[in-house]
Amino acid sequence: MRINADFTKRVAVHFDQNEWIASPAAGVERKMLDRIGEEVARATTIVRFAPGSAFSAHTHDGGEEYLVLDGVFQDETGDFPVGSYVRNPPTSSHTPSAKEGATILVKLHQFDPDDRTEVRRSINGQGNTQLFKDAHEDVRVFNLAAGEALDLDASHGMELFVIEGSLRESDENFTTWDWLRLPPGARSTAVAGASGARVWTKTGHLAQMV
Repeated sequence: MRINADFTKRVAVHFDQNEWIASPAAGVERKMLDRIGEEVARATTIVRFAPGSAFSAHTHDGGEEYLVLDGVFQDETGDFPVGSYVRNPPTSSHTPSAKEGATILVKLHQFDPDDRTEVRRSINGQGNTQLFKDAHEDVRVFNLAAGEALDLDASHGMELFVIEGSLRESDENFTTWDWLRLPPGARSTAVAGASGARVWTKTGHLAQMV
């Protein structure tokens, strides 16, 4: 399976225009943003867990990174409510579930193979925040006031996900849970809408894909 797999191109996926697709686990649906592979895949996905749903225990050979968008996500290490940012490095394993339901943005099989750094933190109540940085990538959250511009330096590739609010980039409007990927070498500007915007970004990680 290959979805938005040409990393030399700008890609935008709007949440309301993307269909939910059932996963192998009952009650778990996905909106695929990009993907290379079948069930074990390099993937960026919005995943929705119905109340009481779960995945069976599994190991993330290529690592897992997620941001909780709605509800409470759970595994053996605890409960992760809205605003939780988690990195489970390569070789980690867990049994994810959502007793009351949850929606997450998740990225799989995209870590440096030698990365063993675990991250568990909340973005709630935070301003502009650097969530993680190493030689491979830089992950941040930006809070933009109405009309504020954000320079999008994608010299080594960039992803942007709208957590709340709206913004405009390249004459295209992005609202809550919309996603944008810029290819390495691109440069652009995003301007927040009338209600401002809160966005998650990742940079530096796509150069090896082109």
